[in-house]
Amino acid sequence: MSMSAGRGGTERLVVIGGDAAGMSAASQARRLKGPRELEIVAFERGRFTSFSACGIPYWVGGDVPGRDRLIARTPQEHRARGIDLRLRTEVTEIDVERRRVRARDVDSGTESWTPYDKLVIATGARPVRPDMPGVDTPGVHGVQTLEDGQALLESLARTRGRRAVVVGAGYIGVEMAEALINRGFEVTVVNRGEEPMSTLDPDMGRLVHRAMEGMGITMVNDAEVTKVLSGQDGRVRAVATQDAQFPADVVILGIGVRPETTLAGAAGLPLGFHGGLLTDLAMRVRGHEDIWAGGDCVEVLNLVSGQEQYVPLGTHANKHGQVIGSNAGGGYATFPGVVGTAVSKVCELEIARTGLREKDAHRVGLAFETVTIESTSRAGYYPGASPMTVKMLAERRTGRLLGVQIVGREGAAKRVDVAAVALTAGMTVEQMTALDLGYAPPFSPVWDPVLAAARKATAKVRAS
Repeated sequence: MSMSAGRGGTERLVVIGGDAAGMSAASQARRLKGPRELEIVAFERGRFTSFSACGIPYWVGGDVPGRDRLIARTPQEHRARGIDLRLRTEVTEIDVERRRVRARDVDSGTESWTPYDKLVIATGARPVRPDMPGVDTPGVHGVQTLEDGQALLESLARTRGRRAVVVGAGYIGVEMAEALINRGFEVTVVNRGEEPMSTLDPDMGRLVHRAMEGMGITMVNDAEVTKVLSGQDGRVRAVATQDAQFPADVVILGIGVRPETTLAGAAGLPLGFHGGLLTDLAMRVRGHEDIWAGGDCVEVLNLVSGQEQYVPLGTHANKHGQVIGSNAGGGYATFPGVVGTAVSKVCELEIARTGLREKDAHRVGLAFETVTIESTSRAGYYPGASPMTVKMLAERRTGRLLGVQIVGREGAAKRVDVAAVALTAGMTVEQMTALDLGYAPPFSPVWDPVLAAARKATAKVRAS
């Protein structure tokens, strides 16, 4: 093979995966280098590129009117920018030694090798699909891709009954519960954990539990689905746990995802505790000068705990892609890490968290104090003020902010951003009390709920 894999001495960048991280990387590299300097080949095994998986529940629920609204950039748009995008083409092997990848055309089965000078691995995540009887029964759906969303919508249109069971009560689970309520289904959520939203502490998850039941959603906690039962027509009719059966005309699997690193692992690339690829600050795969990885297939540094964490979110994937594209295109950028911010909603309830939960802090050996306050989204006397609960963790003695969780109605979720900035800056709760946040009665009480929690935490740290 010649010194360069591309045509006539042009370098070739190969990208595996055509969603957020992969195509952001390709696009950013293209901004920095033209086709004569850098040839870019991107492989995507599906039919779509650059789509918002986070938006699928809102499309299914009817808030987003159509599939195309979730596509940020079409394959034609990528190709018009000089990216050789190959859809329905799955990479089946990475040959690190000879710097090439083997790809298979999904429709024809034809395989071929493509050499690379630089490689980006953006293989994303795969949904957790429990190994249990009946999991492949018609009417059982995952919601990872646009194809999944389309299949689910078609299934809902065919379903005569109106009973839905959602398996799992994380972000996807609660968002799909809302989507199905919006579609007029009776919804039961079967959750293995003590309370819904295991990304919160159980006391805050309990608030979510109560609110969901108030919306007419049946919550079943501490229960694991062991079997899917089908009717005479072959479609799903119920799910079973060890103790009970729950009738179902449609079942949604929302158990979470794992990093899709089968290819990377087989190629001998370094994987972390959670099974994700390990990278340096430039998103370069550790120990490999010309291989980068980003998105849902990597582990990231949690800036609060100092440990690697698996956080599959579109926000990070797009940032990873920008960093990778800058570095692969001859520029320079880094991704320092995350503080673990995430927001969600189920109907009118908003759920937010950032930083560490109690069990996370215990795991890394941090001593801490916790406070929980009840406040309102606006001045109490202003019309539309709604209750909000804020929980805050602060390190004992130092008072360093460790984490914040918020559950409330309108105006609750995005308040967590103040805490995310404070965590990133390493602020103490006492320093937070002096933050000059915006105030007017329609937007906040005089003491914003996050600052009210910081005041209470400051007093508790001083007394400890």
